[in-house]
Amino acid sequence: MTALASLPPVLLVALGGGTGAALRYLIGVWAASSLPPGFPWGTWMINIGGSLLLGLLLSRLGSGSLGGQDEPLRLLLGVGVLGGFTTFSTFSVELVAMVTRGELLLATAYAVSSVAGGIVAALLGVQLGRN
Repeated sequence: MTALASLPPVLLVALGGGTGAALRYLIGVWAASSLPPGFPWGTWMINIGGSLLLGLLLSRLGSGSLGGQDEPLRLLLGVGVLGGFTTFSTFSVELVAMVTRGELLLATAYAVSSVAGGIVAALLGVQLGRN
């Protein structure tokens, strides 16, 4: 039995979730200080990137390419890291704020590009994982 498989599932999720949340924070801080203001670049990049990574991970699970560690890795990386990393609730609040400020075009662009970008990124992740 490997080290991951010996850990309780809730511990795998908790360790991964803390890591994902810390990564989300760091990317958000970087984006806020490095990219143009007015658009929630950090949340947008996190949601698109998280979709890509989750698609990649899910395409590998069950393929045998993860050395028999599918379930512990799904819990650690998929549920934990990527669950703590992606930010759908933040996306929703930022979208409502844009609409409230009357920024309907920006809000529409953000919503459509986030949802479509997330789907395309997830599909790309699945394809990359299969190759």
